[in-house]
Amino acid sequence: QVQLVESGGGLVQAGGSLRLSCAASGRTFSTYAMGWFRQVPGKERELIARINWSGGSTYYADSVKGRFTISRENAKNTVYLQMNSLKPEDTAVYYCAADRVVFVAPGGVNYWGKGTLVTVSS
Repeated sequence: QVQLVESGGGLVQAGGSLRLSCAASGRTFSTYAMGWFRQVPGKERELIARINWSGGSTYYADSVKGRFTISRENAKNTVYLQMNSLKPEDTAVYYCAADRVVFVAPGGVNYWGKGTLVTVSS
């Protein structure tokens, strides 16, 4: 079992930055692919960034490429999402996700955090 707890969400002005953190329990964190999804009301949860177990491979959705950076510290059981140049359309609940297998959609994820709200004002 893996438990995930997100932190770092909040209110920020457009153009600003936030860093989300996701702390994971369990001794096998370093073997899991980790990622961040986001969801707005009425829309499907979308994968925006993913990192493999070693940190050597990353994926970004086109909507965040060049602005967001995912990273991980296996020694701290933590994954991060650095979000720069934030836009109002980035407003969403952000969810941390983990699975032993690389995932591309919500259906492929076994472990979820409860989410943290990011609000970007114009």
